[in-house]
Amino acid sequence: MKKKLKILFLVCVVLAVIFITANILLRVYAPGIIENRIEQNLKLKSSVGKISLSAPFTITLEKLEIGNLAGIKKISFSPNLIALLFGKIVIHGLDVLEPVVNLELSADGKLNLPVLPQKGNPPSVYLTSLRVRDGKIIFTDRKITPDGFQVILDKLNIKIAKVALPITSLATNFSLSAELVNSRLLPFGNIAFNGWLDYLERDLDATLEVKNLDVANFAPYYGNFISNKKISSSLLNLDSAFKARNNDLQVITKFNLSNLVYEKTEEGRPDLELMKNTLDLFTDPKGNLSLEFRINTKLDDPQLRPEEIKKIILKAAMKNLASQSPEQLIDKVSNAIDKYKEIGKELKNIFSK
Repeated sequence: MKKKLKILFLVCVVLAVIFITANILLRVYAPGIIENRIEQNLKLKSSVGKISLSAPFTITLEKLEIGNLAGIKKISFSPNLIALLFGKIVIHGLDVLEPVVNLELSADGKLNLPVLPQKGNPPSVYLTSLRVRDGKIIFTDRKITPDGFQVILDKLNIKIAKVALPITSLATNFSLSAELVNSRLLPFGNIAFNGWLDYLERDLDATLEVKNLDVANFAPYYGNFISNKKISSSLLNLDSAFKARNNDLQVITKFNLSNLVYEKTEEGRPDLELMKNTLDLFTDPKGNLSLEFRINTKLDDPQLRPEEIKKIILKAAMKNLASQSPEQLIDKVSNAIDKYKEIGKELKNIFSK
């Protein structure tokens, strides 16, 4: 018994020495190696504040800076040592704390993401789980406005992990939530995306929720597709169900636009008021625009072009229009015709068909 205890004690001492030595080597040499590798591959100046090792075998990087592209307060993960012996990189429990990513689209449409060099076959990396806490993505679009139109995805939280049961399943659970913030740092909506995905089988079951999103913040993008950019505020609430089996993906979306507030029209500018009345043709008596539409596509190749999405939404809007009572519709069209006879005739011809 004493001999066994002695052997156990020696093993513990050896492991402790190895652990302490590895920790010292990581602290001294690893930051420089990582900085050098990032600079070689991404062509961006980088820095690592500190690297440490904790039991049982968790590596932690603190204050990682990658040029102006990203900054991360802390990254921790546990590599699988047995997998390394077989030439595979398996990482357990990748935890990313307070990452800040700056994405910028230039005037000529180029994103500031570095292109990784292609040198042979890179080693396969397997990630068993990922957690991102309190992240932030700052997107600046200089293509749409010279000064840079900015949207911030704040309070970003992501969880990705393999489905526990059944053990043989390759499906992955995921959840994402974030708050949208404008350039004045004012929040204007929330998004949440949750579900599971089995990409090998091309199966998906997920839901997307958008809550109280003030779409006026995206006026530079939707242009005159919604009321000639003259909506000063309106709330969007959206629920989408994503279901895919054997790569056939169907997206069912319930869309509700409410609390529409228009900019004040100027004297002698009836066109602005006309846009308001044209949009009102599709709203209910309370002024809400509610639509339901479906998109059928492929999971591995969605092919959702903006033109097609607009057609689908307009088709749903016309269905909404057809569901209104004749009295409501005649009332709305008559008001438009009374105010704007010339354009009203055109509207009358459209709706008579």
